[in-house]
Amino acid sequence: MPGHFEPIPGGGAAVALDDVEISIIRSLAVQLLELIGPGPAADASDDPLAELFAEGPSEPPSDPVLLRLFPDAYGDPERTPATAEEADELRAHAAEFRRFTENDLRTGKRENALAVVRDLDALAPSGEGAVLKLAPAESHRWLGTLNDLRLAIGSRLEISDEDDSDLLFRLPDTDPRKPMVMAYLWLGGLQETLVTTLMP
Repeated sequence: MPGHFEPIPGGGAAVALDDVEISIIRSLAVQLLELIGPGPAADASDDPLAELFAEGPSEPPSDPVLLRLFPDAYGDPERTPATAEEADELRAHAAEFRRFTENDLRTGKRENALAVVRDLDALAPSGEGAVLKLAPAESHRWLGTLNDLRLAIGSRLEISDEDDSDLLFRLPDTDPRKPMVMAYLWLGGLQETLVTTLMP
């Protein structure tokens, strides 16, 4: 079980984490929360119907990590629009879609990351680590946060495809990106084994 998730009877998953690993995941999840930003303001409406129709931003984020976490829903990044009119139309559709979806996406990512922090905080400190056990619903929250953390780190490392990942394995130990690369690869292993535990 060390270093990877394994299925547990009755559904769910478990992983043995040492204190350093717990600290790393918790720190990254807190940084993700700071990046995503706070929840609704204190003066937000208590009316669930009003909140349902509350508008979010229409412009894509300027931070490349946030843009990776909240990409435009329209357009193909591999294809340039044929005309200026097509480009304008795609931007208008993307802005409209973003206005009505980004707040909910942020809320979901925020709730998942908070759940990860709380799960880690609930582990009894032993000085030797602990075994984290997750119910199936908790596993899905963890999977979402592990994916978001990898997207965020991958964006900072400017990883755009699998070939970039292969280059990371060959970075010298003296490269200042090496600790971030190691975290990226380790989180990928955790994510992959957690996906496996969720398969029927």
